[in-house]
Amino acid sequence: MLVSPEAKNASCVRSLKTTGTLWAHEHATPGSGPSPPVVSSPMEDSNQPTLDVAKLRVAREGNEILKSISFRAVPGELIGLLGPSGSGKSTLMRSLLGVQAITGGSARILNAEVGSPVLRGRIGYMAQGSAVYLDLTVEENLRYFAGVLRQAPAEIARVLDVVALTSFANRLVSSLSGGEQARASLGIALLGSPRVLILDEPTVGLDPILRRDLWRTFGDLARSGATVIVSSHVMDEAARCARLLLLREGKLLFDATPASLLATSGASSYDEAFERQIEGGT
Repeated sequence: MLVSPEAKNASCVRSLKTTGTLWAHEHATPGSGPSPPVVSSPMEDSNQPTLDVAKLRVAREGNEILKSISFRAVPGELIGLLGPSGSGKSTLMRSLLGVQAITGGSARILNAEVGSPVLRGRIGYMAQGSAVYLDLTVEENLRYFAGVLRQAPAEIARVLDVVALTSFANRLVSSLSGGEQARASLGIALLGSPRVLILDEPTVGLDPILRRDLWRTFGDLARSGATVIVSSHVMDEAARCARLLLLREGKLLFDATPASLLATSGASSYDEAFERQIEGGT
């Protein structure tokens, strides 16, 4: 089934790759003219945190959604953002992407305020909803978004290799499995080698093997020097992260390693540890 241009544009807006190309995705369709070039940030200092969030507060209509959240992240970290529905995970990610109004505190990425033009092309974002056009091939999708982001043609081959879709390059996205479509969406987020990746429940609905393969890719990206934040409500994925941020009702309850979560809670499983943290049992 073909997807209307209006529906595809809406999908792109929801599934944006970078904060700096919001307007480009909102107004562009395949075949439209080129967009202005993405502005790159200066080379970041490896000794500086990639993310610096200090007493971040977000309120809507008098309701406080995020309550004084503070944490830092450095290059090469694979961080799990965990919490039940309504805990504030999506609001925190939107804040980091610069598309959420902040009530108080601050959030900086690569030493720039979130939403700054200098961050264009430096943040990769993968939403739950697919960012790809179903009636285009994998390569055509990547070529289109690479054009929007003013990336060199060689970037397409690099990304196809990273997400293990080289042999699927000429396949229509509509013919791919759910896991393959997820990898195609991840490929779009990886265009331009962003130094920070924010992935919103990228493994939801996938079988255990596909989830394992994606987590291996996330680990490889972190080892390459990127800061990778992956949100999830599946606690057995906690063990795949180097560090966990556990949110509950807008508060940061826990910020440490998976092993520390088990040790401090005295639990034998991550599900049990999660429940004890949520219920204040530690």
